[in-house]
Amino acid sequence: MSQRREVALELNEELGVAVPEFSAEAHMSDGPAAVGKRLRKLLGLTVEEQQGWRDEWQAWRRWRSSIEDAGVLVFQFPKVPLDQTRGVSLLQFPLPAIGINSKEQAPGARIYTLVHELTHIALALGHEERVALHESRSDAQWREVERFAEEAASEAIIPAEALAEALRNVSVARDAWDVPQVRALAGKFRVTPLAMATRLRAAGALSWDGYQRWKAEWNEYLSSLKPRKGGFASPVGKTLGRGGRPFAQLVIEALDSNRITAVDASRYLDLRFDHILKLRSELHTSWSCASREVDALA
Repeated sequence: MSQRREVALELNEELGVAVPEFSAEAHMSDGPAAVGKRLRKLLGLTVEEQQGWRDEWQAWRRWRSSIEDAGVLVFQFPKVPLDQTRGVSLLQFPLPAIGINSKEQAPGARIYTLVHELTHIALALGHEERVALHESRSDAQWREVERFAEEAASEAIIPAEALAEALRNVSVARDAWDVPQVRALAGKFRVTPLAMATRLRAAGALSWDGYQRWKAEWNEYLSSLKPRKGGFASPVGKTLGRGGRPFAQLVIEALDSNRITAVDASRYLDLRFDHILKLRSELHTSWSCASREVDALA
C-alpha cells in the first residue's frame, strides 16, 4: 500500500496532475453522528441512489469509487486471515489510503470496513489520531475511538432520517429483532445485517443486551451456512480489484505519455506486459457483470 501510494504521488507529479485533497476533518468532540453526516455529504451519495442499487456488489463499487473521488486510495489485499485484520489505513496526507481484506466475501462487510477506516482518516486529518507507532492511548481509550468509528460509519451508510422512515413501516418492539427481520431491513440499504444491527443499537432500537443477543443468533446463523468456494479472477481483474481503477488509470496514462517504461508499468501494476492492452481496454469500459467477479475474487 505504501509503495503504491508513493508511485501515485510520483506519477501525479510527472503528469502535472493535482493530487486530490481529502477534506473531511473530524474531531471526537463533534460526535459520531455529525461526523457520519459529514462523510456522507462529502461522498455525495443519496439515499434514493443507494436504495436503487441492484445488489451489494454494485453498492461496494459505488462506495469505493466515491471515496476514491474524494482523494483516498482504496486497495484490496489477499492472503491475510480475517481474524488478523479486515481493514487498515495509511494516515498520510495528501492521498491517504485504505486497504480492505479481499478474503471478506460479503461486499456489504467491505463497505462497512471501508467507511470505518475512512472515519479514522478523517480523525487523523483533525489531529485526533496518529499512526500507531506514535499513539499513546490506553486499550480503553482505543475502544472508545473504535466505537466512535463504528457509529460514524453506521450513520454515513445508513442516515438517521432514512432509517427512521424505514422503521415507520416496520412493527418490531425494542430488542425483539430477529435475524430475518434485520436481514430484510439491511437489504433496503444494501448493507450487511451486522452493520444494520449496529445502526439499530445506535438508534436505540436495540439495547446493548439486545444487540449482544442478536449478534449471538447471527453468529449461529453464519456457522450454519456452507462456506462458498473461491473462483478464478483474470490477471486484469486482480489488478483492478487490488489496486483500484484510479491507480491503474494513472499508471496507464503515464505509460502512454512516455513518463514510465513498460517494465515500470508492469511492476507497478503487478501485471505482465502482455495483459496491459486488456487492462487499457477494461479501463475504457463501464463496470459490468465481469467487474462483479473481479471484486469478488481479487
